[in-house]
Amino acid sequence: MRKAALALPFCLFLVSTHSVGADVRVEEVEFASHGVTLSGSIVFPEHQPIHAGVVFIHGSGPQTRNTGWGERFAREGIVALVYDKRGAGKSGGAYEGEQNVSERNIALLADDAVSALNKLSAHASLKGIPVGFAGISQAGWIGPVAAENSSLARFLVLWSGPVSKVSEEDIFSKYTSDRDSQTAPTYDEALRSRTEAYVWPDFLGKDTDSSESLKRLSIPGLWLFSDNDGSIPVGLSIERLQALRLSGHRYDYVVFSGLGHNNMAGTFATAVDWIKRLPRAGSTGAQGDRPRQ
Repeated sequence: MRKAALALPFCLFLVSTHSVGADVRVEEVEFASHGVTLSGSIVFPEHQPIHAGVVFIHGSGPQTRNTGWGERFAREGIVALVYDKRGAGKSGGAYEGEQNVSERNIALLADDAVSALNKLSAHASLKGIPVGFAGISQAGWIGPVAAENSSLARFLVLWSGPVSKVSEEDIFSKYTSDRDSQTAPTYDEALRSRTEAYVWPDFLGKDTDSSESLKRLSIPGLWLFSDNDGSIPVGLSIERLQALRLSGHRYDYVVFSGLGHNNMAGTFATAVDWIKRLPRAGSTGAQGDRPRQ
């Protein structure tokens, strides 16, 4: 799996600070990644202890920072850095729309997330506090790569994050037309339905497989799935997580009924409870001790 390409300087600038209600405070920040400046917000809880810090990684599309989820995290005592994806909102660079699941683009977005985590962990209020990556959907590929490239990440929390190759998700979502249903089909059903072999395009580089990075990590992780998700192969993802658990990894998962792909609202409390139970002095990520394989 690709390592971070360059040891880039992360030039960080505090832009402004303001309150959002009596219980949340926001700092606007900028940070550098691969020669462009990305813009985001760090959302802090007011008048309560800080349990953890998260960088929230986007799903697909030219998404801007989701301050609403940042505030939800903060009100639970979890500091959250949310940011505009490169090429979106106030962030510089170009959004990659045509080849957004290419090896190069996933690696680039992972490096952006690492830069964000460097910024977050450097804040004085987070000294001795565990920090990690959270995200949804496409973050299921980006988050593990970012965690592998970071010595700071202490955990992963992924909503509807595929534990599969990009090609396997593509086969599944094409079969379901990317729509949730009352009962989602299995990946094998989607594969058997094909009338011709699936060929991964060479111009996209490596067919990213999140389980490859997950094999090399030693940090804990949580996946939150829904049984009727029509966008990712949930059953296949659970099989991969079970195999990783048997090899000694601390990967937890929960399957909810009928919440579909965008399941954060109905599962947020479960994720928060899991994060709050993390030890302050956690194990290291890919650059620290790894389980025996």
